[in-house]
Amino acid sequence: MSGISRRAFTSLIGGGAATAVAGTAATAEASTPAERPFRARAHAGRGRRPNILFVFADDLGWADLSVYGAPHIRTPNLDRLAAQGVRFTDAYSGSATCSPTRFSLYTGRFPGRTKGGLAEPIANRSQGLDPGHPTLASLLKKAGYSTALIGKWHCGWLPDYSPTKSGWDEFFGNFGGALEYFSKLGQLGDYDLYEGDAEYKDLRYYTTVLTERAVDYVGRGHEQPWLLNLNFTTPHWPWLTEDDEETGAEIAAKVRAGSALGALLHNDGGSVTKYTEMVESLDRAVGQVLAALRRSGQEDNTIVVFSSDNGGERFSYQWPLSGEKASLLEGGIRVPTILRWPDRVDGRQVSHVPVYTPDWTATLLEVAGARPDPAYPLDGQSLAGYLLRGEQPPERDLFWRVRGNRALRRGDLKYYRDADGKDHLFDLAADAREQADLASDQPQLLAELKAGWETVNATLLPYPG
Repeated sequence: MSGISRRAFTSLIGGGAATAVAGTAATAEASTPAERPFRARAHAGRGRRPNILFVFADDLGWADLSVYGAPHIRTPNLDRLAAQGVRFTDAYSGSATCSPTRFSLYTGRFPGRTKGGLAEPIANRSQGLDPGHPTLASLLKKAGYSTALIGKWHCGWLPDYSPTKSGWDEFFGNFGGALEYFSKLGQLGDYDLYEGDAEYKDLRYYTTVLTERAVDYVGRGHEQPWLLNLNFTTPHWPWLTEDDEETGAEIAAKVRAGSALGALLHNDGGSVTKYTEMVESLDRAVGQVLAALRRSGQEDNTIVVFSSDNGGERFSYQWPLSGEKASLLEGGIRVPTILRWPDRVDGRQVSHVPVYTPDWTATLLEVAGARPDPAYPLDGQSLAGYLLRGEQPPERDLFWRVRGNRALRRGDLKYYRDADGKDHLFDLAADAREQADLASDQPQLLAELKAGWETVNATLLPYPG
């Protein structure tokens, strides 16, 4: 095999990325160079502090992009982003549902270190991210960055919680976990589109509205480096595209009748075809924002990270992973993740290093010259040495805890406890689908990983009874 080591190839296939290779081949022209294993650019230099564009999709599954292997979904803009940077095959969300993962990005810490992070996900006005807790935005702001969040916040509702109370200079979006895409009626039954802390009326398709705002933000004449958290709700339920205003009106009527969450869950709707349309509309939206960034002249010195807040559900394409959103099997937490930074990182690269959401907090703070608050130590590990200086990636355990599940990844081994309380041990390099349970064959390894999980868990807040 030319251009890729046997070890890297084994990791690629064992890590569940065989389909990603197929997807790359399917979407690339014959003359396009193939991905190569990641290597930091030699003599990259430091340069100016970068702008940061962090894009979250909502409930997007690991293989839902054509560059990750989806045979029926076409995502040319995100495929192009991957070709211009680094595609991660073994990247994970900080948790298995929306708000805990957002806590892990905003704080760089395990969700269980904060009271609000214990909600899985946040579902009422009493829960949220403590405004006194340092965040990615507040730390970057202290270091001279302008900060904005556009889209889904899902870390608490007004009057106590808001992005503008937690370090973001600007906020335009929704506070809750889900909303009907046209009426903007949310999971608490009320209108949920805000500019700052004031309601903002716009009854057009939500992805379109967010895209326009993001295009405007990146195209401004910024005097300072900036952070933009762009949090789409696509492809989260309800399953609606721009052509589904009538169906949206039916859902909105049910919300007004007092069945908000039940209506938004949309259990009586959706399809693989509709989901495909939603993912492809997300791809077009990201493409518009990236085009605006290019027109602004800021593209080369802007770090773009694209990821998902957790694994997919219902109509998502996850093969070969098992599980989905809300579980700690691979399908619930392994997510597509792409990084692009033309000034410092070469394109057409693939990395099989295990990384997860809180690592990006530590990484972005380091490259921006911002320091974490020593009173709130980060749980994520900076990838800057690996990405920019050719250092070995950090060796550590990846830890997850949700009600009913627990998991820890150490190298290629994964400890997993299911909802029935049974412990499992998997070798992800050989079995990304998590079907060959090694627990009875390797009891000592199982005990070691379980002890590692217990050690971290002992430092976290307990779940309320």
